[in-house]
Amino acid sequence: MFIYALDHVQIAMPPGEEAAARAFYAGALGLREVAKPAELARRGGCWFEGGLLHLHLGVEQDFRAARKAHPAFLVDDLAALVARCRAANCEVDESQPPLDGYIRAHVFDPFGNRIELMQKNSEF
Repeated sequence: MFIYALDHVQIAMPPGEEAAARAFYAGALGLREVAKPAELARRGGCWFEGGLLHLHLGVEQDFRAARKAHPAFLVDDLAALVARCRAANCEVDESQPPLDGYIRAHVFDPFGNRIELMQKNSEF
């Protein structure tokens, strides 16, 4: 018996901010929103997918942004995605050095949660 995969990542968001979540995760990042099961939809929040990525945003009443803890998303064109995020007035931090064969940047969702974007660097 062993753990063989990650099914999804859940991060928190404040109550009533689903429109802002959609604008960032679907609009700026280009993920596709998927319907939550009816039983869970009543709790608020949003679910998104892209490739093999499954991201759940769950409502937290006493929300505090995750400025350190974060998911890392693999992307195929970091420069284009960073430009898209900047055009959407998202906070972007490109000061991160390459890491283990990847170039990377951090973006912050409308609630202040940190999201790492990583692209395989062909130079390594």
